[in-house]
Amino acid sequence: MSKVNELSATEFESEVAQSSEPVVVDFSAEWCGPCRTLAPVFDRVAQQFEGRVKFLKCDIDTNNELAEKFGVMKIPNLLFFKNGQVVDQSVGYINEAELSAKVTDLAGE
Repeated sequence: MSKVNELSATEFESEVAQSSEPVVVDFSAEWCGPCRTLAPVFDRVAQQFEGRVKFLKCDIDTNNELAEKFGVMKIPNLLFFKNGQVVDQSVGYINEAELSAKVTDLAGE
């Protein structure tokens, strides 16, 4: 079962900006091949960090204003948030070891 929830612009404030835990947001789209390749990796890392880091997906086609707000021009695009602020970013496919390392840094582990 996936530990990743969908994020919409209306939920951004409560789910990301005001989150007490670090957040990773995957900006992607259904039609994007690399996004589909990244999805199971993102899900596995989300399970690994369950309860310590929040993982969210944001479909750029239905949440274009959120993608624009953060300057998302290419997908997949992962934004790493701490205290509501972007602290890291990864554009394009990232393998599980690299993503896990980035999330470990984000979580301060």
